Amino acid sequence: MTPTNSNPFLSRELLAITGLLALVVSGWLVMNQSANVHAIEPAKNAEVLMLWPESATDKQMDVGQERDTTNITSELIAGKRVQRITNVGKAELHFWPASAETNTGTSVVICPGGGFYILAWDLEGTEIAQWLNSIGVNAFILKYRVPTAKEDDPAAAPTEDLRRAIALVKHNAEKWNLNADRVGALGFSAGGQTLIAAALRAEEVYKAVDEVDKQSRRPDFIIPVYGARMVDLKKDSAASLRAGMELNANSPKAFIVHAFDDFVPVQNALQLASLYKDAGVPVECHVFDTGGHGFGARFVEGVPVTQWPELCETWMRRNGWLERQEK
Repeated sequence: MTPTNSNPFLSRELLAITGLLALVVSGWLVMNQSANVHAIEPAKNAEVLMLWPESATDKQMDVGQERDTTNITSELIAGKRVQRITNVGKAELHFWPASAETNTGTSVVICPGGGFYILAWDLEGTEIAQWLNSIGVNAFILKYRVPTAKEDDPAAAPTEDLRRAIALVKHNAEKWNLNADRVGALGFSAGGQTLIAAALRAEEVYKAVDEVDKQSRRPDFIIPVYGARMVDLKKDSAASLRAGMELNANSPKAFIVHAFDDFVPVQNALQLASLYKDAGVPVECHVFDTGGHGFGARFVEGVPVTQWPELCETWMRRNGWLERQEK
């Protein structure tokens, strides 16, 4: 008997398989298309500044085309996806100025997290800038160099970028209507590790490249939120600062946020606060019983940790950083 494809059951099976393959292929195309697009364009109200001069070739990385790795399978935070930028070979500073009506002169350099693989650009960057602007603070989102996770010291290049960003803001303070003595840093996760290194490392982390670097490269206050590897945690003895870091009377005040159930050990926050206490440097530390990791500033009803921006605003106001200064 000659084979035939007139069997109705076989036809239905072929149609089903064909349809399934079409869905798989289309899904693959969507995922790969979204994973290979260029990184997001700067916000319309943000000025983009190159952090290093072109002559500083040692501050550039050949990592391929910058891109946003977010795709349809990415996890949701408070019902929204997170823009995940990677392959940042040249660091940038995105300046979000406060409005003239509310400008306090205070500035904060924002360090998004991402495990030194990516930068959580909206969750821990643009959304934080919007909040800071709402309370009269000038925001600078640091697009630091990534990926560096596989380097011997993943935080080395990002720490250079942060210190350079602090110096750049201070250098241009008069031009941008800022107070050069009120430049803080706020970092999430790996960004928290970076800002601790930038604030507490005893020696300069790079040689001056131009006039910008004559400014202080250290933040005037710091805000680590679920910061990772901020201290050297030891099982058999008390925690200590990481090698090359020190706390003294000139160290910046700190506001620390962490959740007890974070996979990043809460001891990072608790021990850092304890070391601050030992050094006699003012610190405010908030540990919440739940909240996990990577919540940014997206408010979730019934999750108290997501109210940390209100507590931080109160802390900043109490320290005088939200007072407007008359020219």
